Amino acid sequence: MKWNLRWAAARRDIWRPSDLRKAFLQVGFDASLSKVAALWSGKPISLRLDDLDLICAALHCTVGDLLEAEPLAGAAPADQAAPTADGTSRGTGGGGQVRPLPRRRAGRGPLLPPS
Repeated sequence: MKWNLRWAAARRDIWRPSDLRKAFLQVGFDASLSKVAALWSGKPISLRLDDLDLICAALHCTVGDLLEAEPLAGAAPADQAAPTADGTSRGTGGGGQVRPLPRRRAGRGPLLPPS
């Protein structure tokens, strides 16, 4: 996810963490200046949904304005054929068998489930 707090703040003509904290206080989000500076300078590892709601209220934006999905590093593009749970590839209609075959006991006994 891409964290766009600075962009959302700039749309409200907020250019410093101290000004952002003032906007947060107006909606009842009493975050310390160090917490606001951490939100300002980088992507948060975790954020309470209540706090995210107050940030959106302070900046008159939506969650979609603050968070933007990014492709994962090393992930296959969506148009590439990826295997599905049934062993087929999307869009190809075929593929190899994924489910293991049952094995037989040493004697003439019944089939055992795969191990």
